[in-house]
Amino acid sequence: MHGADPRLVLGLHRSRHYRDILTAALELGVTALDTAAPYLGFRSHTVLAETAADLLPKFTLSTKVGFFPGTEGAEHSLDPGRLRVAIQKAARELGREPDTVLLHNPERSLAGLSPAKGHTLLGGACAALADAAHDGLCRDWGVASWDPRLLSVVQADGVPSPDVLMVRAGFLVGIDLLDATAVLRDVWKVGETWGMSPFGGGHGNMWEEFDPRPFLRTHQGDLSRIQAAFRTAFHLPSAAAVAVGTDNPGHLAQLVQALGAEVDTAAVSQYLRALHSHRQN
Repeated sequence: MHGADPRLVLGLHRSRHYRDILTAALELGVTALDTAAPYLGFRSHTVLAETAADLLPKFTLSTKVGFFPGTEGAEHSLDPGRLRVAIQKAARELGREPDTVLLHNPERSLAGLSPAKGHTLLGGACAALADAAHDGLCRDWGVASWDPRLLSVVQADGVPSPDVLMVRAGFLVGIDLLDATAVLRDVWKVGETWGMSPFGGGHGNMWEEFDPRPFLRTHQGDLSRIQAAFRTAFHLPSAAAVAVGTDNPGHLAQLVQALGAEVDTAAVSQYLRALHSHRQN
């Protein structure tokens, strides 16, 4: 069952890429690392290699391609040739092949296209990543989507089935996005789902007003609201892993501790039914 053996992934979206957080992660047993080509001003891969080349082999490493430096900032492209070059560049910069390469927010290039054009564009991009995995440029490939609603309406015929689907997770994800993820996983026959951004990039005040600890079966009094929100995110949607960004070893240790809590899946199901009911009303 998804979430039965939850994995914490250290995400580098807002990270300063300091060596100490990578060392702390390994000491805590966190051995999965997620980054992307555009992170740290398109310097993430290079800085990781410069500051922690000896540590990178100890991590299962995922990265994302799809954004490229442009004259007016980052630009998005699903061109298969550019994606192939980006994957090769990532391996050179990192000094190793990434374990997983994800197509980064493909919906950015699909907005405004007809379903037929979207199918052709997305199918070609996914094929480029599938070919890269087949050729040994990475072990697995997948799709990371901030908003899967555009993807869920694309016909699956001719689109390779991704090994990984990475989507937003947690209480801050609306029911429309959760439903779109469910459709996408079923249509694409996704191998594994990963969650990301369980705290929505902040919204600290929310956890002062909302206590998610009743969604846990055990350790309700021992864990903080943040810990409970993180642990429950593995079921919103159901996910095998959740990526969280932090440069604070103490915060990371708290999240690792939360992995041992058991989620009350009946309470989660009731919460989802309430979201559906509210939308219908």
